[in-house]
Amino acid sequence: MKVLTLLVVLWALVSLEEVASHGIQPFSVLAIEKGVIALDNTAYIKASPSVLGLNNEKNKEWITLEYGSSSPSVDDWIGVFSPANFSSSTCVPENPRVGPPYLCTAPVKYQFANFSNPKYKVTGKGSLKLQLINQRSDFSFALFSGGVSNPKLVALSNTVAFANPNAPLYPRLAQGKTWNEMTVTWTSGYNIDGAEPFVEWGPKGGQQTRSLAVTLTFDRNSMCGAPARTVGWRDPGFIHTSFLKDLWPNMVYTYKLGHKLNNGTYIWSEIYQFKASPYPGQNSVQRVIIFGDMGKDEADGSNEYNNFQRGSLNTTKRLVDDLKNYDIVFHIGDICYANGYLSQWDQFTSQIEPIASRVPYMIASGNHERDWPGSGSFYGSMDSGGECGVLAERMFYVPAENRAKFWYSTDYGMFRFCIGDTEHDWREGSEQYKFMEHCLASVDRQKQPWLIFLAHRVLGYSSDASYANEGSFAEPMGREGLQKLWQKHKVDIAFFGHAHNYERTCPIYQNICTRNEKQNYKGSLNGTIHVVAGGGGASLSEFSILQPKWSLFRDMDYGFVKLTAFDHSNLLFEYKKSRDGKVYDSFRITRDYRDILACAVDSCAPTTLAS
Repeated sequence: MKVLTLLVVLWALVSLEEVASHGIQPFSVLAIEKGVIALDNTAYIKASPSVLGLNNEKNKEWITLEYGSSSPSVDDWIGVFSPANFSSSTCVPENPRVGPPYLCTAPVKYQFANFSNPKYKVTGKGSLKLQLINQRSDFSFALFSGGVSNPKLVALSNTVAFANPNAPLYPRLAQGKTWNEMTVTWTSGYNIDGAEPFVEWGPKGGQQTRSLAVTLTFDRNSMCGAPARTVGWRDPGFIHTSFLKDLWPNMVYTYKLGHKLNNGTYIWSEIYQFKASPYPGQNSVQRVIIFGDMGKDEADGSNEYNNFQRGSLNTTKRLVDDLKNYDIVFHIGDICYANGYLSQWDQFTSQIEPIASRVPYMIASGNHERDWPGSGSFYGSMDSGGECGVLAERMFYVPAENRAKFWYSTDYGMFRFCIGDTEHDWREGSEQYKFMEHCLASVDRQKQPWLIFLAHRVLGYSSDASYANEGSFAEPMGREGLQKLWQKHKVDIAFFGHAHNYERTCPIYQNICTRNEKQNYKGSLNGTIHVVAGGGGASLSEFSILQPKWSLFRDMDYGFVKLTAFDHSNLLFEYKKSRDGKVYDSFRITRDYRDILACAVDSCAPTTLAS
């Protein structure tokens, strides 16, 4: 009996650790499918203004709700629904013999009625300010009693809408398949049957040209399971991508998104700008931002994300404020943690728009984008909430040969980046392994001395408590084949997310530090420095009690990494915290081309006296 009790306690502790580390998708606590309509004539909710987007920010605006109930409770909550009609008439029955529920779609956000009204339970009256973004449809607001587990709809508001709900929104830049190509991806409510999508662009102050865009979308049947296929489903609109080619290195270009309607009128976005990439090997200062696991948060304090991705807004704000001091961003997996609630992708692209509209925003695939049982993912978890990679593959462009296989390479000046997909097989002999081998082997280190590997799950080294408890200090099987590639091709730094913290190792190979220095490396590293940068914003995770010898710096806080290549011989690494932007860990690499050529253990072909 004592043994059984101990096992139960241990199981509870493990469960709590998982919750504390990764949080619970806030929408998953809403039992919306159990909701019933119980309209109360004495309850009310009103929203103003009714038309949004008439101010300077056309696609984002604060609204005010006034509401009341004759039977107020601390469990009363307000849901924001879009489209405004969310009743059973819009539901799709899964089984023809079973009718759909009264309510079949989750809200796009929600908040408790007493959030800014501590006396609500006494007075039965309250007001609330919420921030809405343009999501291609109108909005309504519903007052519920019964808490989140037994919701009863007691009052429904008037509808509000943006002046142009179909407007082109939230541009995301990404590197193309060649160094002198930039792609622009955006979302709108315009299908190609009704409007022709394009980008008008050119050198800043110079002649402008137009490039047509390709258009993609998907339907509910593209989802692999619930909630993405059920209460989390929301029409994604249309996703457009335009390819801006033959760019001049480091030149500043302006662009705006356009749709030519069938009646000949034009719909335009605001004007944006970006700086073209340097050519491979170009000797100029080049600055890179790297982090993982950021997610999204709500500026209005909406309840759903208060304890899920608490650092997300800080990281975003820090990067927005520092836009002039970096050139490209890598978000290495666990993008927005929508977990099958599709409305959250719009809200994430809105949150990062000030960044992604100005610099290339490159992503990697994580478990919360891809994993679903029986869908071909390497792991059989349900972490994607039924999205099974579709949203990440559509909402963002990456220069992969097949975006369903989310591995690719991209060049930025003196950098070569090889991006892995940990949600597909990476082991020796796999298709991805062969790609990685080619990516690492094909770079000309005389032109591009800085070779960087990036992936979501930790395939290298981490003393995160979850990995330490497994005894592997990484994903099981992670290092077995890949460390031979990293060593052979002299990868400088390998970056990972998934563990929600920051950690840096010594230059290492086969669990042994190859250099004893901690901050100034001169000459060959003789191994690869491994960095976990998973503190972008999601709930933080703890480290093991004992710190391994190879672990030089650990920090359980929100932050990101900045790499600065000054030239072919000097690289600066900085870890900055999101809360203040200050540097808390750093090192420098100083070396010549001959140091890259020099042999280290297992980095050169074995020789004999005969050879």
